[in-house]
Amino acid sequence: MAKNLVIVESPAKAKTINKFLGSSYKVVASMGHIIDLPKSKLGVDVENDFAPQYVVMADRKKNLSALKKEAKTKTAIYLAADPDREGEAISWHLKNQLCDENKKGYRVEFDEITKDAVLAAFKHPRDINMSLVNAQQARRILDRLVGYSISPILWKKVARGLSAGRVQSVAVRLIVEREKEIKKFNPQEYWSVEAELKRKADQPKDKFIAKLDKCKNADIAIKQKRDAENIVEHLKKQTFIVSDLREQRKRRSAYPPFTTSKLQQEAFNKLRFSGAKTMHVAQTLYEGVEIGGEGSVGLITYMRTDSVRISKDAQAAAKEYILTTYGNKYYPDPPNAYKSRKSAQEAHEAIRPTLPLRNPESVKQYLSGEQLKLYQLIWNRFVASQMAPAVYSQTTVDIKAGDYLFKASDTKVVFDGYTAVYEAEKEKEGDEEPKTKLPALSIGLPLDLLGLIPAQHFTKPPPRYSDASLVKALEELGIGRPSTYAPIIQTITARDYVRRESGYFYPTELGTIVEELLMKHFPKILDVEFTARMEDELDGIEEGEADWLTVLKAFYSPFIHSVEAAKLEMKDVKKEIGATDQICELCGKPMIIKWGRRGKFLSCSAYPECKNAKSITSGVKCPTGCGGELVQRRSTRGMFFGCTKYPACTFTSKKLPEKAKEGETVT
Repeated sequence: MAKNLVIVESPAKAKTINKFLGSSYKVVASMGHIIDLPKSKLGVDVENDFAPQYVVMADRKKNLSALKKEAKTKTAIYLAADPDREGEAISWHLKNQLCDENKKGYRVEFDEITKDAVLAAFKHPRDINMSLVNAQQARRILDRLVGYSISPILWKKVARGLSAGRVQSVAVRLIVEREKEIKKFNPQEYWSVEAELKRKADQPKDKFIAKLDKCKNADIAIKQKRDAENIVEHLKKQTFIVSDLREQRKRRSAYPPFTTSKLQQEAFNKLRFSGAKTMHVAQTLYEGVEIGGEGSVGLITYMRTDSVRISKDAQAAAKEYILTTYGNKYYPDPPNAYKSRKSAQEAHEAIRPTLPLRNPESVKQYLSGEQLKLYQLIWNRFVASQMAPAVYSQTTVDIKAGDYLFKASDTKVVFDGYTAVYEAEKEKEGDEEPKTKLPALSIGLPLDLLGLIPAQHFTKPPPRYSDASLVKALEELGIGRPSTYAPIIQTITARDYVRRESGYFYPTELGTIVEELLMKHFPKILDVEFTARMEDELDGIEEGEADWLTVLKAFYSPFIHSVEAAKLEMKDVKKEIGATDQICELCGKPMIIKWGRRGKFLSCSAYPECKNAKSITSGVKCPTGCGGELVQRRSTRGMFFGCTKYPACTFTSKKLPEKAKEGETVT
């Protein structure tokens, strides 16, 4: 009979670990957090050193009872939650519930669920790290103070059911401000001129392209069609001669193995996975997948990390694979080493396959399509990170035509290096010359002009944020940490503050008004630098360099003053009623525009006597010809447009014509 109880978060993780431990251990799952702050109230005693008032979560009471029953007959409890702040907090709460002076509780920690890693962790158990616990408590209490203080104000001033978050609100701010930049952007016209050229002995099909670069050795800017046409007419009379020819070797080093943010960015760019999907699939690969006769196997290391460090064993295994598969010239001397960001937790490794020799093809039959795609991405990136640089030969040619100078370049792969395994989605070439295949050229060689191509262009506004670019921005600004990027995006979309269309984020009208109200009354909360400093202070608590109560007290005093002022001074959006020419079909009174949790909607002016309410139509007729209009609705799968004649007409569409997006809505 098992003498020891091992507690992890999930059944999948329990199943994988169970096969590594002997019969003296029983592995069970807590199903995540068991203890948390109450949902119905603040749950923080601000007058008594911010003491958290923890309760057993309602949907975890049966789990806790089962764990207590299991613990009664066990000699020791091993707490094996994930190796991060949340995992430490889960372990601390479980120890407080299950252990006493007669029953010891041990913390075991591992970055990968492999036999060696798990057994090593059980040989060296440790005590609960209270610095990690305090860091988690401080973050949880800060978020609770912000959310439970500001949200009721939004309920009163805008609509019930709204909420504000310390980090999420900053993410909404980034998206709203980017949208404002796009709307204010004034495109500027400019022109380019390219020349189609060939050597005199060549056929026209052997032409190459060169781009106009300078005039009289100065950069050239062509702003109008007339100027481009004048230049073209002048160039037709000129002789085109090769004036300079340069060849240089370029080395492109391999990318480091994935951190959480880089995995989310590349999974979006290459696989179109959202951050939430990436982390969900990665979790299944980490916790364990059934691999034939091996049973449940953890395929990757822990997927919440900001470190690019890898173990010596992993580096040695990668070396063996590279030398065996590709040969000596593909392995660098000395081996590649990467430097993590300043704030990275170097106790963790980068995201990598637990066994580099287990290539994607060998496990293909055991993985779902999404698991295989993500494992392939992680495996390729890790193996490539240990490989030699790629080498390119770049030839650049300058071509004189009177006072004008054209340029063209041609890049050839000399040695593919790490790109034999992995190519990032967006490589930086480092130059702006047109890419073309150049023939053999020499200085002083005259060329035949086949044609001149003037082209009109317009400057473009900054792009909207995608999952990848938003995570990148949050990381670069120091906002959020590896475990929070995906939840941030999930939260702001679930609240309908932003919507994802074709992979890019648009702020809703509701998100914009909430952001503007928060910016006016809580500028510090939405300040990017302040939020980044707060993240650093939370990291300081984790490292034992800062006291969590000191951090909370410094934050709370000025914050609560802003809360009290906002209660009195914040604009009451609920009272801003818009008139319409529509008549309520139930009582005959005028319909008016009001604010609700999902933004503006139509309501009967006789409310509460008449409770008729409906969405504002888009002004776009239903394409079925039924006479209805399209109106925006929400389902468990997201936003869509449906016909007002539903259920008689069941037409639905994810998108509207551009005119509806531009705000040309009617009521």
